[in-house]
Amino acid sequence: MKSNKSAILNMTEGNPVSLLIQFSIPMLIGNLFQQLYNLVDSIIVGQFVGADALAAIGATGSVTFLFFALCNGIGSGGGIITSQFFGKGNVGEIKSCIVNTGYIMLVFPLVVGTCAFFLAAPTLALLDTPDEIMRDAVVYMQIMCVGIVFVSLYNYASSMLRALGDSKTPLYFLIFSCILNTVLDVLFVCVLHMSVVGAGIATVISQFVSGISCLLYAIARNEYFHMEKSDMKFDRQISVKILKLGIPLSLQFSLIAISCMALQKVVNSYGKVAVAAFTATSRIEQIIHQPYQTLGAALSTFTGQNYGANKKERITEGYHKGLLLMVIFSVLMLPLIQLFGEEIIRIFVEDEEVILMGAKALKITSLFYVMLGIIYVVRGVLNGLGDSFFALFNGIVEVIGRFTVPIMLTSITVIGLWGIWWSVGIVWAISGITAWMRYIYFKKKIWQ
Repeated sequence: MKSNKSAILNMTEGNPVSLLIQFSIPMLIGNLFQQLYNLVDSIIVGQFVGADALAAIGATGSVTFLFFALCNGIGSGGGIITSQFFGKGNVGEIKSCIVNTGYIMLVFPLVVGTCAFFLAAPTLALLDTPDEIMRDAVVYMQIMCVGIVFVSLYNYASSMLRALGDSKTPLYFLIFSCILNTVLDVLFVCVLHMSVVGAGIATVISQFVSGISCLLYAIARNEYFHMEKSDMKFDRQISVKILKLGIPLSLQFSLIAISCMALQKVVNSYGKVAVAAFTATSRIEQIIHQPYQTLGAALSTFTGQNYGANKKERITEGYHKGLLLMVIFSVLMLPLIQLFGEEIIRIFVEDEEVILMGAKALKITSLFYVMLGIIYVVRGVLNGLGDSFFALFNGIVEVIGRFTVPIMLTSITVIGLWGIWWSVGIVWAISGITAWMRYIYFKKKIWQ
């Protein structure tokens, strides 16, 4: 097969806004389809099994995110280093980075997934998961742990391709696997009545298909994946570079996951209605996160390539244009959430108490969308510059915020339960402000 050169996007030349949008749109569509894995599980289980089953799936979200994060940070670190080598134009270093990231990603998910499988029950118990949903939550989480290897496989292949400017190829396989996931969900949950077990198995099978397909296609079609025997050797220097950035990213994602677990513990203390409402709002917010996350990832590749090419002023221009795009999206989303919150929650569940609680919760968190966007824009630029300190620091800030703010707010009588969602927005604001401050400092430091 011929190399797919047209899919490779050089972001060191051309209009930054045009490039960011061109790169972001396929990735955004792909990220939205990836979120459909969880959405389809939640909608089908919530509608055809019930609120308890929906709560069981939701109770595992922060825990599985923790274990996924440990693996995905390495892949993200490898992608950033690859984008910097691409900006320099060094083909040998690009191939070596792809190979050595692959070696690391081959071992790490197996270790993490095995540990996570056996820690599922005690971890959920530590979070005070309600007894009524504990059994289903443990089973669902253990199935997700099996899928860590497949999720990491896809994220590895897609992060390497995106580092080279190819955001389209991962999309095609995600669309197919999402359709497959939906079909299997209907089969296992609605036809075979396998409840949360069926939803979990459907997700794992779909993740395997997307991961292996994306990698095999990249090997067949992308010129940078065409390896000679000499390209396959272990390179200690490049591996250290990958780990120096990937480990802080993993720790950042993991600390954010731990902070989410702390919040989940507070939510669980309010009973299964609150858990179900929090699950529904979290699923919706995962969708809201996607444009911000996509823009941040685009800025990471844009910054990495231009940093490698030593085009610093272009990086600043990309940062400012990224902020503008983020603000436009935030302003458009606010009235939609404020006016149609109940209708959106109703997609997931029919319980009126859950719907009313979830709709009010969305009105609270939507007030802070701009601050959420700042986090992703700044994080994308700093990651592209290789600022490993910020990755860890940002995670620590979120942990401190999510451990303290929810407890403080929910203890105030007039706020009570709603302190859960006010704390989400306030922590976004704290993280956004500290991220912006780090960007100002880091820019002065490296631009001197």
